[in-house]
Amino acid sequence: MSTKEELLKALEDDPFGLLVYTPKPSMHRDEPKMVIENFMQILDFYEKHFHMPQKDADRVERSLAVRLQAIQNDKYQRDLVKEFDRFGLLEDDVDIEAIESFEDDPFGLLASDADDIFVLKNVTKEIEKPDYVASRKVCKDFVKYEELFKSCHVDLVNKTRILHEYRGERFIKQGLFFVLKGVVGYVASVGKIKRHKKKTNARLHCIFENGTESDMLLRSLSAELYKDGKIVSQLNEEIEESLNQVGDEDILSGYIYVLKSKSDDETIRNIENLYKIGYSTTKVNERIKNAKNEPTYLMADVAQIATFKCYNLNPQKLEQLLHQFFGNSCLNIKIVGNDGNFHMPREWFIAPFEIIQKVITLIANEEIVHYRYDEQNQEIAQRQ
Repeated sequence: MSTKEELLKALEDDPFGLLVYTPKPSMHRDEPKMVIENFMQILDFYEKHFHMPQKDADRVERSLAVRLQAIQNDKYQRDLVKEFDRFGLLEDDVDIEAIESFEDDPFGLLASDADDIFVLKNVTKEIEKPDYVASRKVCKDFVKYEELFKSCHVDLVNKTRILHEYRGERFIKQGLFFVLKGVVGYVASVGKIKRHKKKTNARLHCIFENGTESDMLLRSLSAELYKDGKIVSQLNEEIEESLNQVGDEDILSGYIYVLKSKSDDETIRNIENLYKIGYSTTKVNERIKNAKNEPTYLMADVAQIATFKCYNLNPQKLEQLLHQFFGNSCLNIKIVGNDGNFHMPREWFIAPFEIIQKVITLIANEEIVHYRYDEQNQEIAQRQ
C-alpha cells in the first residue's frame, strides 16, 4: 500500500473523531460591532491620507493594514462592513500589493516614454475619494436653528419623541434629529444624491446644538451613527405629512381600510371600539358591497371609517403587521354563514380608531418595533 493510500485510510478510520476539525466559536458577543469599528478606523485613515494602510509603515498604520487584510479575506467580516465601503476598499478587481510592487524599480526597467503605467485606462473600478475632509466649524446663522433644538429637547422630555438605535442610511433625510457622541445634530439639507454600484452618497449640511456645523458625507454620518449614535423619532404630524407627499413617480399599490359593523346583533353592537382592519387592491366600495352576505364582515353591512392609500408599499404586508400588532385584542366570535357553517373572522379588533391611525403611521415609518399594544388600557405602550 502506498503512503498516500495509507494516509487516506487513516483519515477514514477515525472512530473517536480526533481528526474532525470544528472551528472555534467567537468568544466576543460584540464581534460584529468590533469588526465595524475596526473598518471605520480604516476608512478614517483612508479619508485622511488618500491611500490604504501599509504593512511596512509605523505600528498604528501597520495594525490597520493587518485588520484590513483580515476583513478582505473573511467573507463574514466583508459582509458585515460592505455597506460602509464608500472607498471601494473591499473590491476584488485590483491587487493593491501587486501594484505597489512596481514602485520598487531602481533601474527604471518598467519606465516608458509612453503613458504612465499608473494612469488607468478602460477600468470600470472607481474609488470615491472625498473632495475634501469635512470638519466642524462655527455656524454663523445658528440662531435659525436654536429653537429647533430646544423644541426637540422638550419633545424628548415629554416623550413625544424618543431615541432609537440607528438602523441604516435610509433614515438619514432632511429634518432628521440624531445624537452623535452625546451631541444632538440636525440634518438641515441633503445635497445631490450620487450613486455608484448600488451605493448612494450625498453631501449633508448638519447643524449641531453646540453651535457648529459640518458638510460631512451621508455615508460618513452613517458610519459614525453606527459606532456611537442614535436617531430621534419623528413627531406623528411629521410622519403623516411625509406620507401625504405623493409624487408622479409613486405607484398606488392598494388600500388599507378601517370599517365599523352595522350589525343588529346585540353582542356585536355592544362592543366598543370594534373595527375591521383589512386591505384591498380594488376600490373599497366594490370590496364591501356584498358585506351582509359574507362572514368576514359579520354577515352585516359596514360603514367605512377610513381608507388609506398605499404608495410603493405592500398593503398585504402592512395589513399583516397591523393584525400582528393588535393580535391580543382580536375579536373571538363564531358567525354562521349562508352555507350553514360556522366561521371565525380574524380581522376584527378592539382598539380606538385614533390608535389604529397612529399605528399605521408608525409602521410606515418603521418605528413600530419600539411599541406594543396595551389591550387592557387600549393604548400604545413603549417596549421596555
